[in-house]
Amino acid sequence: MRSARFTLDPAFTVGTVDPRLFGSFVEHLGRCVYTGIFEPDHPSADDSGLRTDVLELVRELGVTAIRYPGGNFVSGYKWEDSVGPVEERPRRLDLAWRSTETNRFGLSEYIAFLKKIGPQAEPMMAVNLGTRGVAEALELQEYANHPSGTALSDLRIAHGDKDPFGIRLWCLGNEMDGPWQTGHKTAAEYGRLAAETARAMRQIDPHLELVACGSSGQSMATFAEWEATVLQETYDLVDHISLHAYYEPLDGDIDSFLASAVDMESFIENVVATCDHVGARLKSKKKVNLSFDEWNVWYMSRTDAQVSALDWPEAPRLLEDNYSVLDAVVFGSLLIALLRHADRVTVACLAQLVNVIAPIMTEPGGPAWRQTTFFPFAQASKYGRGQVLDVRVDSPTYPTGKYGETDLLHATAVRAEDGTVTVFAVNRSRTEPLPLEVALAGLDLTRVVEHSALADADPDARNTLTDPERVTPHPVEGATLTDGTLTATLEPLSWNVIRLA
Repeated sequence: MRSARFTLDPAFTVGTVDPRLFGSFVEHLGRCVYTGIFEPDHPSADDSGLRTDVLELVRELGVTAIRYPGGNFVSGYKWEDSVGPVEERPRRLDLAWRSTETNRFGLSEYIAFLKKIGPQAEPMMAVNLGTRGVAEALELQEYANHPSGTALSDLRIAHGDKDPFGIRLWCLGNEMDGPWQTGHKTAAEYGRLAAETARAMRQIDPHLELVACGSSGQSMATFAEWEATVLQETYDLVDHISLHAYYEPLDGDIDSFLASAVDMESFIENVVATCDHVGARLKSKKKVNLSFDEWNVWYMSRTDAQVSALDWPEAPRLLEDNYSVLDAVVFGSLLIALLRHADRVTVACLAQLVNVIAPIMTEPGGPAWRQTTFFPFAQASKYGRGQVLDVRVDSPTYPTGKYGETDLLHATAVRAEDGTVTVFAVNRSRTEPLPLEVALAGLDLTRVVEHSALADADPDARNTLTDPERVTPHPVEGATLTDGTLTATLEPLSWNVIRLA
């Protein structure tokens, strides 16, 4: 088999990685919150009811911005239910997931959770534009961010939070293009409401960052037309437009599943084109960036039956996908796609953080452990900071049912401030190793620090409660850097991290 090749040159870059590219998502869905991050009776729980074993894993994962409280949940959310004395908070029906929400974990607890992760964890708050509107968004903003001296800011202080929460990044609703969304709207209806909300929120604080709802997927019948209509109303009022995408193997088509990032990159590029077209039409000098604030591998085909069977339980086991090596390789490829578009994707949120299609799993009263997808995310967050170098691969291809001939190699590279370079690469071949050659031009690099891979002879291998460390990255021997050329071999069906100094 011939080698895959590309050249790295510091003169050719994509852009600088925004740390918020490594964001995540906590929704009141299933066990993400209750018995996930919050379990007061757990042996590891701190005085706030947060699981310290989960906090340690979240820090190791390296997440930054954390979007909250939804998701579909937010379109029925009454923020005032989630503040004040816990014993006085009302129980509500959550229409999105046919569950009962106790509100034991709310806005204050969310902010406390972020503070315990560390200063890198930024709040990303969604407002309800499904069943509510401008007035309620302003009330939430005042409660959360105004220092003192008004009814709602003083109420926050009376609830025990003297300091304002300082939420800078706000989502104007969630997936409002989706017929499944409580309060679903047309693009014209949503665009006008989002513009009115954004304008009012900026009257309180002109320095907020606001995210308008884009399409819930590239396959939506209204895709692109939705973005164009919404942006016509909101272009000069928002900073980002959202994208959501989930991938799973359909009808046993593993080869197309492995090429899921082809669709993700197309989605990104099409939304960028739509944004820039609207900006040109409006003669605006502003550039709207992208918030890919829901992405993951998700076996969605199983979800409808799970949800429809529920009868309003508290924190049911929902969407608890157990990820394989195959899933982790696709997941890593999706990370590569985000990095390859770091010039315009400035926020991204892995959906979700714990238990619900998540890299971290827990057992009530028991342990927490890392799924296979934990490792690519943690490595990308740790080593994927800096300048993304422009990678144009020359790769052998393979046939796929959905995307035609597709490169076996999917790769990107990031140059850190200290000049070191990390190559992230996926070999999509299920059966053959892939030789890799990388020419280094203008880079003062002399050695391979590390080559690690996530791969396994069994592509269905996964980490479980009974075998939580079945799959972990392993060192790969044989990578060399000689006379300005990196040579390495990528194992079949593998996620690879190659660090150069």
